[in-house]
Amino acid sequence: MPLSLYNTLTRRKQTFAPIDAERVGMYVCGPTVYDHAHIGNARPIIVFDVLFRLLRHVYGPERVAYVRNITDVDDKINARAAERGISIRELTDETYGRFRDDVAALGALPPTQEPRATEHIAEMLAIIERLLAGGHAYAAEGHVLFSVPSMPDYGQLSRRTLDDMIAGARVEVAPYKRDPTDFVLWKPSAENEPGWDSPWGRGRPGWHIECSAMSWKHLGERFDIHGGGIDLVFPHHENEIAQSRCAFGHPTMANVWMHNGFLQVEHEKMSKSLGNFVTIRELLATDQFGGQSWDGAVLRLAMLRTHYRQPIDWTLEGLTESERLIERWRNTVRRKGFDPQPVPAAMIEALSDDLNTPAALRVLSELGTRANGYLFGGGDVPPLPEAAREAEGRRVAGELVAAAELLGIALDVALEQIDETDRAAIQSRIDARLAARAARNWPESDRIRDELTAMGVVLMDNKDGTTSWELKP
Repeated sequence: MPLSLYNTLTRRKQTFAPIDAERVGMYVCGPTVYDHAHIGNARPIIVFDVLFRLLRHVYGPERVAYVRNITDVDDKINARAAERGISIRELTDETYGRFRDDVAALGALPPTQEPRATEHIAEMLAIIERLLAGGHAYAAEGHVLFSVPSMPDYGQLSRRTLDDMIAGARVEVAPYKRDPTDFVLWKPSAENEPGWDSPWGRGRPGWHIECSAMSWKHLGERFDIHGGGIDLVFPHHENEIAQSRCAFGHPTMANVWMHNGFLQVEHEKMSKSLGNFVTIRELLATDQFGGQSWDGAVLRLAMLRTHYRQPIDWTLEGLTESERLIERWRNTVRRKGFDPQPVPAAMIEALSDDLNTPAALRVLSELGTRANGYLFGGGDVPPLPEAAREAEGRRVAGELVAAAELLGIALDVALEQIDETDRAAIQSRIDARLAARAARNWPESDRIRDELTAMGVVLMDNKDGTTSWELKP
């Protein structure tokens, strides 16, 4: 099945055809590193990590370039550094380090390139000079602004009216602007603000020019996919398109524009005033959401249960259900192991339909049910001799692991498959405990249970004795 992606620019799904199949390029707007990333920030990280994995699977890892930038020059950064009494570089290095650790815990692969805005000032100045030379920008009072009226088809991505653009523009109203929709490319810096020399005086870049410069440097004048949250469509992505198209003279900047939907928490918009603002780090390392910390794989699965273009409601119920599914799949793998397999075609088909992760998770659930049916009995699986049944179960478990890995969900993480010797040792202890229970030797039975618990073995007992066991991390 060919890969089909929804393109915000055309408002339809279309078959993906890279400009160059030998170098598929994707750019995604990354963090502004002044504070902990919240769970809403995690959504594009996870969504586009799945797309990165899928592109690598289809075209080959060495043929996919994924660029996710770091915004390390911004007024919020300046204010936070001043508030804490530390240098801007110290703040951004510290914040980026936490971000890197948090997204790694979510199972995200490192991008091919992770450029910092402050290391691309030369590219920003070069684009601005191109825009000035082409009549698409002008200098005024130490500022350089993009002239929106110079681009007749400005606004194709967001499809906003002129009044909407003026109301939604994240630029100040200023007397030096020729048109209310014009936006800043370069602005002067005060003594206590970061700044660089330029033909227009010491200053710093506007927000939008940073991504145009970094995508150009690492992917070229045109590339395949640009991604980010739905909140970036206007003005950020609209203005990126204007800058890049007018600077380089192409009809497109990126051929496909993809945007993930908003996130709310327990049916309400996330905000500090409502007390429901939650960071990735809090979810991973504290008990502030639901009274427990959460495995990064659980957070990832909870995110993927909703299609990326739809709004998502982040709930304790959703996390709990995701945790149950993860543990079920991991226990299947831990208890019987698996035989490595290629990713099943059904998983590729689901993800090739505009990253249909709900359909992909149905594939995972079906594989888990089939693997358990073969390995442990029950379920709708054909009757087979014991050896053949276990072999088929391990094969299906291998497909389960491969399919989950394409979604970035590691089912065999930190488990190391239990070999036959370990399994026999566990079963020997369980048999000894059953014998102690039959002899009503409760202290010995409890001692063996505690010993097994220390090994990570959880027993499932009923009136007939121990019926099964699970190995927890």
